[in-house]
Amino acid sequence: MKTPVATTALLVAALRADESKRADRLFEDRFAEALAGDAGRAALQSYRAAVGASIPIIEVRTRYFDEALRRAQSNGARQFVIVAAGMDARAYRLTWAAGTRVFELDQPEIIEAKAEVLAGIDPRCERHPIAVNLAQDWDNLLVLNGFSREVPSTWLVEGLLQYLAGSVVERLFAKIDALAAAGSTLLYDVVGDSLLRAPPLEATLRYMRELGAPWIFGSDEPAGLVASRGWDAVVTDPSVIGNEWKRWPFPAAPAHIPGIPRGYLVEARKR
Repeated sequence: MKTPVATTALLVAALRADESKRADRLFEDRFAEALAGDAGRAALQSYRAAVGASIPIIEVRTRYFDEALRRAQSNGARQFVIVAAGMDARAYRLTWAAGTRVFELDQPEIIEAKAEVLAGIDPRCERHPIAVNLAQDWDNLLVLNGFSREVPSTWLVEGLLQYLAGSVVERLFAKIDALAAAGSTLLYDVVGDSLLRAPPLEATLRYMRELGAPWIFGSDEPAGLVASRGWDAVVTDPSVIGNEWKRWPFPAAPAHIPGIPRGYLVEARKR
């Protein structure tokens, strides 16, 4: 896999593999090393050479979404959709209730590469990998693969929005809203618009541009992305929970201070 999208998926897997080796790890992903492969480890080496020391945002958001998915399960959710799943191994590494269905959406080459690496390993749920182009008509394909509009669902959109144009983000959330029954949960992360212009992030932003996967979307009103559609959102600053977990390299800035470059983690519920 040599596309920018595939490289970012492998890079995330390599970061999760490294995190899993730490004594103070936030989570354990025993599949990440194989999913990253040589290409993922090379991408991580290149990333660290270009960026230097970086904040553990991917590690923190992985733990946060793991916990949010468990909360959804404890509330009775049995239907999950991971949008742009990449090399995510949650269908294999998390504990799922009997009868849980997990739908993974991503490009054909990524779906195929994951299947090759994990061949012979059984997921811990009823897993439905679906090869799609998210810019096209994927919602009908999801339904054809067994997704039900009639029961609540839980959606995970992780590490994706910054790569999309604002109009595409709008269409994505419109489709999710149309598919999600009342009581559904939507999990997503978004970088702040101010972060896209922050000098300390320039090395990271330049690396992503040169990779061919520039960050082009951000919002400092993360709840507003879904509020008008009838979703109630709880927004979490990753620096706050990163400090609680003793893994953030600097203190969290108080929420009332404007202009601070931030990222956001969101858990929304549909009324």
